[in-house]
Amino acid sequence: MLMNLSVTSVIPWQEIKGWQEGGINNFVVSIFIERLYGKTAAAVVTIMILWVAIASLFAVLLGYSRVPYAAAVNGSFFRFFAKLHPTKNFPYASLLILSLLAFIFSLLFRMGEVISAILAMRIIIQFIGQAIGVVLLRKRNGSEKLMYKMPFYPLPVILAIIMWLLIFYATGFTIIKTFLLVIGSGIFVYFLKARYGGEWPFKKNVDSNHL
Repeated sequence: MLMNLSVTSVIPWQEIKGWQEGGINNFVVSIFIERLYGKTAAAVVTIMILWVAIASLFAVLLGYSRVPYAAAVNGSFFRFFAKLHPTKNFPYASLLILSLLAFIFSLLFRMGEVISAILAMRIIIQFIGQAIGVVLLRKRNGSEKLMYKMPFYPLPVILAIIMWLLIFYATGFTIIKTFLLVIGSGIFVYFLKARYGGEWPFKKNVDSNHL
């Protein structure tokens, strides 16, 4: 909030809105620094922002590459993704595939569409999932052993879920339909695999007396 206020104190929000609507300029922070300290400072800050963005992207790719790797090691994904680098001990196969897919997506879609899609995915799977997880954890283990307390429980959880659902709705019907298609196909593939692999929810309980 303070950062936004500092930017709008130099560049009026009406001017920024005009840039966005006309697709004229997306380099708000660079213009902000240029008006304060000149073109040289703006160029330096722009390079620093790009450097941080690249470092952030690299860290995200390294982190997310371990998701398909862990699933492959667990037998729930393609074995190719379970490969580790022989000396550096990181999932290089998963990292290469994710990097290739990210490059293809960058050519096919606009940045705004990609960001909206990622936001929609994280809202349902992570943010709302975490809120529901808190309720399930409290229901399963009780509140006595929990390290932290939630005042006015479960009101904060309900408000958080409502807020994230409103943001999810604001991403637009195209993003929502795409998200439902992607997550629906994933659920279908999982249940198909679980059916043939005898996994949950098709896993049969084995009576220990018959072992």
